[in-house]
This record gives sequence, C-alpha cells and structure tokens, in this order.
Amino acid sequence: MRDLAGGFGYLLAGQRWVLGHGRWLGFGLLPGLVSLVLYAGALIGLGYGADDLTAWATPFADDWSSPWVGLFRGFLTALVFSLGLFLAVITFTAVTLLVGQPFYESLSEQVDRTEGGEVPESGLTLAQELWISARDSLRILGRVLLFGILLFALGFVPVIGQTVVPVLGFCVSGFFLAQELTSVALMRRRVQLTEQLALLRARRMLALGFGVPLVLSFLVPLVAVFLMPGAVAGATLMVRDLVGENPERGQEQDRDQSEGPAQGQPQGQAQGQGQPQGQGRPQGPAQGKSLSA
Repeated sequence: MRDLAGGFGYLLAGQRWVLGHGRWLGFGLLPGLVSLVLYAGALIGLGYGADDLTAWATPFADDWSSPWVGLFRGFLTALVFSLGLFLAVITFTAVTLLVGQPFYESLSEQVDRTEGGEVPESGLTLAQELWISARDSLRILGRVLLFGILLFALGFVPVIGQTVVPVLGFCVSGFFLAQELTSVALMRRRVQLTEQLALLRARRMLALGFGVPLVLSFLVPLVAVFLMPGAVAGATLMVRDLVGENPERGQEQDRDQSEGPAQGQPQGQAQGQGQPQGQGRPQGPAQGKSLSA
C-alpha cells in the first residue's frame, strides 16, 4: 500500500513540477494536442460504426426474436467500444511520446537537472531514439493486445465479466501506461525494454499507483493533453526512485540509520542496513549497464 500511495504521489509531484515551471507546461502540451485530434476522429468513427460492425460479425443472430438480438448486439457493441477505448488510452501515450520525443526528452532532462546530480544522456541520435521508441511501442502494443483479447473473452463470463474484468483492464492499462511514460527517462539511462519491464514488475504497486489514476483521468476528454507534461515529469521523478537516484530516499535512509540506536538497535547494525557511506548516485550509462547485467 505504501508503494501504491507513492506512485500516486509521484504523479502529483510531476503535475506540481510543471505548474511551477510554466514554460515547460506549454512546451509539453503541443504533442498531446496533435495526438488528441487524431484519436478524437478515430473514436468518433468507432462510436458511429461499432453497431454496424457487431451486426456484420453476428449474422447468426439475425433470426433471433426481440429483445434478445438487441441485447446481445448492444452488449457486443459496448465491448467493442470499450476495447477501442482501452487501446486508445494505451496507444495515446505511445503515439504522443513518439510525436513529442524531442519535447518530452528535454522536459525529462530538465526535471533531472532541477533535482540535482548528473543528467543522464542516451548518446543516441534523434533518428535512433525515434526508431527505438517506435519499436518498443509496437512490442508493448503486442502485449497489450494479448491482454485485451483475453479480457474481451472474459467479458462474456457472467458476473466476472462485469466486475473483475474492468478492474483488471484498468490495472493492465495503468501498468503499461507507466512503462510508456518512464521509458523517456529510462532510455536516457540506456535501460532496455526488458530491463524497464523488470524494474516495474519489481515495484508493481508503485507502477499501478502511478498509472491507474492516470488511466482513469485520461477517460475524461481533453484531460490527457493537459496531464501529459506533468505525467512525464512525474515518471522521471519515479525513475530516479527506481534506479536509486532519488535524494529524498537517501535522506530517509539516513534518518532510519540515525533513529536505529534510539530504538534499541546497535549502532553497527543500524549502519549496516543503510547505504554504504561515500557511495554516490549512479551515473546514467553505468546504471543502465548494471541493470542490464
């Protein structure tokens, strides 16, 4: 539960960061506005055509008596639109990050700079970064489609399909949304996709606490556009925690060490639980290599 609340805290911290740096808020809104226009058109088209799609896919129900045919196809239409909305929430971030790669990378670097310490750099050209981002997004989309098909099938199960499946859908969406957003800062640290997923699985509740509220807020029209800059900033702050670069966590460890003897713990034991003295923050490229190892 602590990680769940911590993930939501990073989401709020990111929003506060961009509000305190107004220029970066406006800078980060541009890619979201472009993506919003594209996705709004696609969802409107799906909304108008979903009933025709389900009627075409279920010719065997043409001879059913009323109201069963209407209830059956109405249920399928709702599932189709829900699946489209599910995919839109996931792919919106990927497409927006791809469109705004230079914008969000600069924003993420600025967050690292204001937090202190080194600012990791990927050492890649823009073309290489775009290629890696597009490739990884397709790999993530494949995983999302598998989960989406499974959840779509489970949606036909009575009771479970109307209660458990939507919750699982939001959790899956939140996890992969957190991955897409943290990938901006992790790619600058040369952390590959498999290591990115491993990091988030190890702190799954942290990722869900960050991603699920964002998924829910993205369901409200226009909200996604305005939250994207803060989401990238918050994801960068969370990455600093995931890879051990967050100064606040180091201060908490120091406080824990100093409180150890007062709680009846031997001094040596308390120090042994903390971070070794003199160990600095890991550099970006070195951190990525150590994670890959």
